[in-house]
Amino acid sequence: MTGIFWWVVFPYLTLAVMIFGLLYRFAFRQVSWTAPSTEIFEKKWLRIGSTVFHYGIIFAFVGHIMGVLIPRSVYHFFGISDETYHIFAIAGGGFAGLMVVVGLVLLLLRKILNRRVRAHAGFGDYFAVSLVLIIAAIGTYMTIVYNTTVVTYEYRTTIGPWFRSLFTFNPQYGLMATVPFVFQLHIILAFLLFASIPFTHLVHMFSFPARYPARAPQQYRSRNSYRRRERT
Repeated sequence: MTGIFWWVVFPYLTLAVMIFGLLYRFAFRQVSWTAPSTEIFEKKWLRIGSTVFHYGIIFAFVGHIMGVLIPRSVYHFFGISDETYHIFAIAGGGFAGLMVVVGLVLLLLRKILNRRVRAHAGFGDYFAVSLVLIIAAIGTYMTIVYNTTVVTYEYRTTIGPWFRSLFTFNPQYGLMATVPFVFQLHIILAFLLFASIPFTHLVHMFSFPARYPARAPQQYRSRNSYRRRERT
């Protein structure tokens, strides 16, 4: 029963919360469908942390698609051996994971240490950043440490088929029984993150910035420069 809950009920439950939560927020709370910028309060840490995090999360997302959604047989068809795949997966995934962790640590420290940024951060901000940081840290550990010091775990024969089976509504939960605990924890926290998206600023990840290139830039002017122009 435990396996059925964590690998059947829990994934569908969290995904349902995410989908219906997103629909509700889009229909009734569109004004909050954004991640308010705090650049006016502090720029240096934001510029570095946000850039490193966003590039890292994009690389990590691509890596998860390649490792979980693309079957192992596809790589064999193109002549890519398991050894070659894991070498690139460890190198690329480890680099992407480190980028995500470093970027999030900088952003979290910015929220804690900067008084003005801290004043505009709510519980949802800390919860989202902390949860993504924990998930990324576990994933980085799995990639760099576990796969190189314990065993190179072949998740494409267990986690991959199980995850894909969720979309066919025929979840092969038995495949998850032998998955190492650290991988199971990583997955459970990831689904918990999915359920929290409609209730945090992470919701902005579902907004495609189609009009962004043509949007007029925001301009910030300091009070001191404005007063100097008034005197002259």
